[in-house]
Formats: sequence, C-alpha cells, structure tokens
Amino acid sequence: MGFILALDQGTTSSRAIVFNAQAHVVASAQLEFEQVFPKAGWVEHRPEDIWNTQLACARSAIEKAGLKPSDISGIGITNQRETTVVWNRKTGKPVYNAIVWQDRRTAAYCDKLREQGKAVLVRRSTGLELDSYFSATKVNWILSNVPGARAQAEAGELAFGTVDTWLIWNLTGGAVHASDVSNASRSMLLNIKTLMWDSELLELFDIPPSILPQVCESSGEIARCDSAVLGAAIPIAGIAGDQQAATFGQTAFKPGEAKNTYGTGCFMLMNTGSRVVESHNRLLTTVGWKVNGKTSYMLEGSVFMGGAVVQWLRDGLGIIERSADVQALAASVPNTDGVCLVPAFAGLGAPYWDPYARGTLVGMTRGTTKAHIARAALESIALQTVDLVQAMQRDGAKPLSELRVDGGASNNNLLMQIQADLLGVPVVRVCWPTGRWMRGLNQK
Repeated sequence: MGFILALDQGTTSSRAIVFNAQAHVVASAQLEFEQVFPKAGWVEHRPEDIWNTQLACARSAIEKAGLKPSDISGIGITNQRETTVVWNRKTGKPVYNAIVWQDRRTAAYCDKLREQGKAVLVRRSTGLELDSYFSATKVNWILSNVPGARAQAEAGELAFGTVDTWLIWNLTGGAVHASDVSNASRSMLLNIKTLMWDSELLELFDIPPSILPQVCESSGEIARCDSAVLGAAIPIAGIAGDQQAATFGQTAFKPGEAKNTYGTGCFMLMNTGSRVVESHNRLLTTVGWKVNGKTSYMLEGSVFMGGAVVQWLRDGLGIIERSADVQALAASVPNTDGVCLVPAFAGLGAPYWDPYARGTLVGMTRGTTKAHIARAALESIALQTVDLVQAMQRDGAKPLSELRVDGGASNNNLLMQIQADLLGVPVVRVCWPTGRWMRGLNQK
C-alpha cells in the first residue's frame, strides 16, 4: 500500500500529514515557530525555523505512522505564498530573514512605482495589484539593503524562492531550484499568460534573472529527496500554494466554483477555467494550477487578517489562553453591543488594497467586556469575507448558493454561523477524519 506525505508549511506553523491510499489520515505532526516583528509593519520568519520545523514534522509523522521512509510513495508540498527567501547557492544560508507576505515595508516603493504609472504593466502581465504583499518588492528590498547582496546576485551566487522553493532546495540537498506555477504567479514577476518570467518586470524591479527558480507544473515528479534528509529518495510529486491547494482539495474544478479559507488570513478563490479574467473590482487574477499541460486560472480575494485576529486576542490582548477559547467567550454575549473591530493590523487587502490602514476598535462604553471584543473580532473576519463575495458578484460572478470553507478558523462554529447569517447561504465544511460534509444552514 502506498502512502503520501503532505507538507503544509504555513505562516505560523509547519505541519506534516501521512495519508494512505484511501486518502485517510494515518498520522500527523505540527509545530509552531516564532514570528519576528523588527519594526512596525515589518513581519519576518527565520528561514531556518521554517525548514527545521517542517523537517521535524515530516520525520515525526512518518514515525507516528509506523512507517519506513521508503514506504512513502511521494511528497506533496503546500505553503504560505509570497513570503520571500534569498540564500547563498554554495552555502545554502539565507542572506536575510524571510520577509513574510504580511510585511508592509515596501509600501512606499510601491507608491513610487504607481505614481510612475507602472501598476498597469503589473496588472496586465501578472494579474496582480502593485502591492507590497507580493514577492518582487521584497526581493528588491533584500538586494538593495543587505550589504553585498546585489553584487552576489549579479554574480549568480544567490537564489530566490518562495517557501515551496526553499523547502525543495533543502529536501534535495541543494540539487533542485524550482517553483510551481501557482507559487510563481504570486511573485509579481511571472507573466500569467506565457507562464514565463517577465523580462520587463525583472528590469522594473531590478532583479537579476539568475536568482530565479525553474517554473514547473503543479503535479508530476519535480525532484527526489536527498536520501540523507528523510532516509529515502522520495519523489516530490506535487506543489501548490496553500490557497490554490485548498481550492483543488475542495474540488472546485469547474468555472464558477469557489471556496474560502480561514487561516492566518482569509482567501476566497473562484475557478475561471482556462480564461484569464480581469477583475474590475480589485480582485486578483492568478494561476490555480497546471496539470498535464492544462492551466486553470482563478479570481482571488485576499484578506490579510483572518484567524490572526484571534491570535491577537490571545497573544496581544491576553483575553484568551487558547485560540479555541474565543468561541465560548464570544458566545457568552448575544451581540457586540456596538463594538466594531477593523482588523487592519497589516493594512487592508482586497478590495481596498490600503497598506497604510491600521487596526481600529470603536464603539466601546463602560459596559464593554472582553466578550464583546471577542465577538467583534469574529464578526470582523466574516464581514471581510462579505466584501470579497460582493466584489466577485460585481465582477459578474453568479450569486453564491453555498460557501465551501476550510482552514483552522473554520472549526469555530460561531464564526461559521455568523458567516452564514451575513451571506444568507449555507456554509459547508468537510469534517475530518470522516471526510463528510457538514452544512451550517443560515438561521437568521
């Protein structure tokens, strides 16, 4: 019997899951890692933490499953997107911390390019907004601000990659430098029509092409692990950015089908098939996946703060001990009593794209309690999703008949009920480990 090892490298934790041939979970492991905030609006990870936690989870999951590494038929990788790593090709050592997708340090640089009229070029070639969310300006910042980095890059000594590329590099012992089309399309450097790196954008962002990974399909054997890493030369046979992987996993294979993921952020993707659909409401046009030579495209709405709002209640305000505690606390009051939270801790994503917006909590009185704030936090997550649905409908999407959901925060029954009430449609999630769908009907 063959087994699949899935590596799920996220913004706040790394996870590994072993599946059997019936797609049932055999074992899993998960480890959180530290978030680094050097300045206001800056968000970083130590690349070594990303790799070490992911490797530890992979080894632990295989061991928990009672398997030998040679029992694993293939590895699939899904990962946080846009987060940028630049490292030395010879030593494998990063030249700087990974700059996370939430990071806002290049907002002023984006403003300057926008004033020069470059947003049209970026949108036309990549389907993306000219925003600090994406990888290109992060790479430019590293090359421009880390001493010696640009000279090394121009000499061909450095490699750039999003997290999938960083994992592949380490899994193969530095033998393979590659990224799939779904991740590459988030770099703001890939022409999504040709699926090739765009020379005009490389010149715009002053990035040497020698640092770029090879672009490959999302499915098929991309590489093999160095046997010294996991104990066997296991094929790496699937790669997709986390949101595209979730869309595929929700079986949104047909044009018009959509899902919403409630992770650190919230991400709604709608399949548009083989058509590259340009949004007129500041949604993103992105590559979903490429399999057997066929490319599927998506419209995407990206919200920067989803489940991370609950983490802020836990780590920033300290009003809950565990993220799971927010449901009972928020349910202890019937409403927010006028309290409203705008969770723009990392700016606002779609459809506003305001990197300078900051979190705001209003409507408090002497009667406001931590329960009201917790409920306002859950409502803020759901309301941002309403914005995305309305933007998609303005772009011509059909009205939703249901919303398929996943991600850690989708386990919060109160949040999902609030979402169903606001949208007026059933919220449907899959329940693990049974794999059955649960429909949370609107009860307003």
